[in-house]
Amino acid sequence: MDGQASISNGTDDTIVCYAPTMITTNGVWQGDNPLDYSLPLFILQLTMVVVMTRILVFLLKPFRQPRVISEILGGVILGPSVLGRSSRFANTVFPLRSVMVLETMANVGLLYFLFLVGVEMDLSVIRRTGKKAMAIAVAGMILPFGIGAAFSFQLHKEGQKLNYNTYIMFLGIALSVTAFPVLARILAELKLINSELGRMAMASALFNDMCAWVLLALAIALSENDSSSLASLWVVLSSAGFVLFCIFIVRPMISWMIRKTPEGESVSEFYICLILTGVMISGFVTDAIGTHSVFGAFVFGLVIPNGSLGVALIEKLEDFVSGLLLPLFFAISGLKTNVSSVDGLFAWISILCITLLAFVGKVIGTLLASICYQMSYREGVTLGLLMNTKGLIEMIILNVGKDQKVLDDQTFTVMVIVALIMTGIITPVVTIIYRPTRRFLPYKKRTIQASKPDSEFRVLVCVHTPRNVPTIISLLDASHPTKRSPICIYVLHLVELTGRASAMLIVHNTRKSGRPALNRTQAQSDHIINAFENYEQHVDCVSVQPLTAISPYSTMHEDICNLAEDKRVAFIIIPFHKQQTVDGGMEATNPAFRLVNQNVLANAPCSVGILVDRGLNGANRVASNKATHYNIIVLFFGGQDDREALSYAWRMSEHPGVNLTVMRFIAAQEIMEPKPEESTPRISTMETEIKRDRKLDEDYINEFRARNPNSESITYTEKVLNNGEETVAAIRSMDDAHDLFIVGRGESHISPLTAGLTDWSECPELGAIGDLLASSDFAATTSVLVVQQFGAAMAVEPGEEEEGTPHNQDLSDPYQSLRSINLRQHTPSRAQIIYDT
Repeated sequence: MDGQASISNGTDDTIVCYAPTMITTNGVWQGDNPLDYSLPLFILQLTMVVVMTRILVFLLKPFRQPRVISEILGGVILGPSVLGRSSRFANTVFPLRSVMVLETMANVGLLYFLFLVGVEMDLSVIRRTGKKAMAIAVAGMILPFGIGAAFSFQLHKEGQKLNYNTYIMFLGIALSVTAFPVLARILAELKLINSELGRMAMASALFNDMCAWVLLALAIALSENDSSSLASLWVVLSSAGFVLFCIFIVRPMISWMIRKTPEGESVSEFYICLILTGVMISGFVTDAIGTHSVFGAFVFGLVIPNGSLGVALIEKLEDFVSGLLLPLFFAISGLKTNVSSVDGLFAWISILCITLLAFVGKVIGTLLASICYQMSYREGVTLGLLMNTKGLIEMIILNVGKDQKVLDDQTFTVMVIVALIMTGIITPVVTIIYRPTRRFLPYKKRTIQASKPDSEFRVLVCVHTPRNVPTIISLLDASHPTKRSPICIYVLHLVELTGRASAMLIVHNTRKSGRPALNRTQAQSDHIINAFENYEQHVDCVSVQPLTAISPYSTMHEDICNLAEDKRVAFIIIPFHKQQTVDGGMEATNPAFRLVNQNVLANAPCSVGILVDRGLNGANRVASNKATHYNIIVLFFGGQDDREALSYAWRMSEHPGVNLTVMRFIAAQEIMEPKPEESTPRISTMETEIKRDRKLDEDYINEFRARNPNSESITYTEKVLNNGEETVAAIRSMDDAHDLFIVGRGESHISPLTAGLTDWSECPELGAIGDLLASSDFAATTSVLVVQQFGAAMAVEPGEEEEGTPHNQDLSDPYQSLRSINLRQHTPSRAQIIYDT
């Protein structure tokens, strides 16, 4: 038989006959139609599905819809609801004979995607959030399940073969599940993934997913028509046996593979191939015992330990599986969805009632559990909305139900529409009702200058690698912790998000002594934590709280800024993106670090210091409690950033082992009194602002000198210069006796002494002077700390005066005109910080 024939046998079933040899065509020139052959037809179908999905992703992006909506809609459009209404299109592009190939490939894609979901899941999230997440997940499942059961009598037809209980089970599970992978991407889109609410939603969804898989396995087992047989019991027992086998046999074997891989090296291709074959075998076993092949793949993924192996698997598979094969599964679901099968107004009213009641039921259940755990009403409602996220797992449940003849066409279509509506409205509604910025209360000590000398000094230290640690510890040691003003250090290890569905912030409460690190990242975290805890033990008046932030570099600044705001720190220290090479030059370690630094400078809720690490003497002597000596120099040009730099150095100068030199650079033009002349009001205002800025500098310098009149450890000098060239020459002529330069970023300050220097800047985020000191051609091998003060307009709430601000000082922003000039000169300015934050 060289073609195909559809033969109706008088029942609802259609028998499709086709020639197994018709896989590849001989070519159109020999008169063959490529669409009569399975491979060209499959390629066309796959292309159409991917193109349709991508078009919808683009169209729905402004509405902030998750990709799963586009994938399901794409399938619905290609199916009998829209394009498939044309019998010619349906018989040409999606003929019945092609369904087997399409479904097989879709299920292979689904198999590997569920494996990846298992790999990405971090079950320790449930352990960390504990009973709270479980209570919220269970409360959010019970009500929708009950509502599904209550309304099932309207959708269940008397003529259906299967018993009513199995029908209730499938409908209830489909309404009560939460799609973990979809929720993770919605939270990332809403910038909530690292918030307390986001972490709670992720943990609850994770537990919900676990329950859904158990219930699905149970539902498939119960869908056995012959209720008198023991088949259902054997399915359940076999599934439990498979899970135990994976935990106690497969996981130790994979852990052995990881241990055999040397630290820092990628996992061998042989091991990767073994694991990918294991996914297939797991799918085969669970399908053979009567559960579902995806259940085996998911459990197999769950037992893969977090770390380099998980990252390698995700890097190799994710784009191909998620981008190409997974849309096929949603397309299959769409092809089975026929909107015309929902006939009559009553059926559509039933859809709306079920959607609304299940939606509200989950929100109410989640809200009640949240209130029991002292969460606010707004957070409870938001959590309930987020838990309504539908997606992959619901589609799997519905497809299994349809294949098992539990759900008819109408019920299947109704449930797909319900899933689309529920997931589609979540992002817009959550955006409207929940604004996480509301939870932050204003705090005053956002700058070092505003911090009282007899209060706790809070610092957030960001670390990328252990290489940053010694210099940072020396810098903190020089910051002079005392009983009068102790230092509270929050150490944040920044790790790029790879191989997890969710970003997270890990708080290290206790050190796990003696336990080997699972991967390179954890080993680095352990080294960093150990170094800071060792420093805390050997130095009085210092408290250390280590944390790890795992997130993409593009949003890492949000973790840093949120933590700084949450912990009410006055100063953030972040390492420069370049490090010193053996020959004394500077090379970039990771270009993404620079993006993080720029974003932190633009969004920080307090002052920021970028540390150019060239080593700091005394680092190796902290632990031995010997006297440490630091020679620190401040280059003062004027402006709020320079005043903040001097304020930090002033604190350091109280340390008995610190010798401080303050070198003030004065423009020769500033000494000569300008002649009064007619000018436009704008220029006149600008001159007034510049004079006010100079007065603030003068007052602060005079106060510093008056408070330290005869100090042997403090040296104050002034240099009068004319232009930028003389500034560069003066800085280059300095001796190499200093351990640390402290300079202001100086973006809001205009001075003839730095004019023209920004034109040659490699790294404008350091400012003109900071960039000069950090450049590879600068002779001195001295560390540099570039300080940016938190803007005055942001530090003081309306109607409230900043601590430490003189009573006669005008609290309006004295730098506004200066910043507008900076914007016109196309240089980065703190104007963006003030108006965007």
